[in-house]
Amino acid sequence: MSKRTIIPFGPQHPVLPEPVHLDLVLEDELVVDAIPRIGFVHRGLEKLVEKRDYTQFVYITERICGICSFGHSYGYSECIEQLMQIEVPPRAQYLRVIFHELSRIHSHLLWLGLMADAFGYEALFMHCWRLRETVLDIFERITGGRVIFSACNVGGFKREVSNNQLAGIVTELEKLQQEYKTISKAFLEDSSVKNRMVGIGYISKKDATMHSMVGPFARASGLAIDERLDKVGAYGELSSFVPVTSEDGDCYARCAVRIEEVNQSIAIIKELSGKIPDGEIMNKPKGKIDKGALAMTTLEQPRGQAFYYAKGNGTKFLERMRVRTPTSQNLSGLVAALQGCEFADVPVIILTIDPCISCTER
Repeated sequence: MSKRTIIPFGPQHPVLPEPVHLDLVLEDELVVDAIPRIGFVHRGLEKLVEKRDYTQFVYITERICGICSFGHSYGYSECIEQLMQIEVPPRAQYLRVIFHELSRIHSHLLWLGLMADAFGYEALFMHCWRLRETVLDIFERITGGRVIFSACNVGGFKREVSNNQLAGIVTELEKLQQEYKTISKAFLEDSSVKNRMVGIGYISKKDATMHSMVGPFARASGLAIDERLDKVGAYGELSSFVPVTSEDGDCYARCAVRIEEVNQSIAIIKELSGKIPDGEIMNKPKGKIDKGALAMTTLEQPRGQAFYYAKGNGTKFLERMRVRTPTSQNLSGLVAALQGCEFADVPVIILTIDPCISCTER
């Protein structure tokens, strides 16, 4: 009879980019259960709606997470615009999507670097992050910031980006894409990498649906769910959009989906930069939010669906603000993926959900 052992994993571990703690229940080297524990970086950001009005709170939402900073300001702004029935200028809608897809590229490149580091491929890690610097340099040149941009606000986009600047961005991304093809092969064709990912952490399409998984984690199990399919804002101006999916449901599939999503984001930026309309970029909000007014929006962050909820109280301050992030949604699927795996495979499986604990705990 095998003896069960409980092994604490995290919150401090070389493979974890952020503090997540798991109690792993083991029988010999086999994981039979995993119990996640969160709460190490809880900051109470949602409570700050009592002290910052609805325009100031954009800067709070940006600080929910550094990697997803633009996406959070984008999703929150859309929520307030729905609450106040503000129409966003078309050019601002295009710029929002272009910057959001740039954020997706830098997030996925960051994740690929972390995955390479988990394998011990330090040179590959550095190459992934070197390419990511190209995107961060674009952010810094246009907004002045590499992590927090303060470019998106309620009513539109705060910083004008000329058509020449957009053409320059496309040129830089085309150069990045050429190097990216070589790096992609290291993840998809290297036999050592395949040994660590193929067949590991399998989640079927049925289980992905049952656990309400989102983002690349879900799409790698065959679920073609993506908030961009709703065609909100400039996403509705794309000639076509089909989510990147795989039917394999393992760690390798999650890696392959994210790799292809970088190419897809570059294609989206190229298309929208080529047909962005001229005009204003900001429709400044005025007045207070009606008491009891409710709004809800969703956004496809790099890790999956993010949910934003707001309630007005008749002043410039919100009565309630709520954010549900993709990592909190995917923790249930992570537990399912860990059950039955070898103890040595735990770090790689955890990384394949691309955990963002800063987003989860807020």
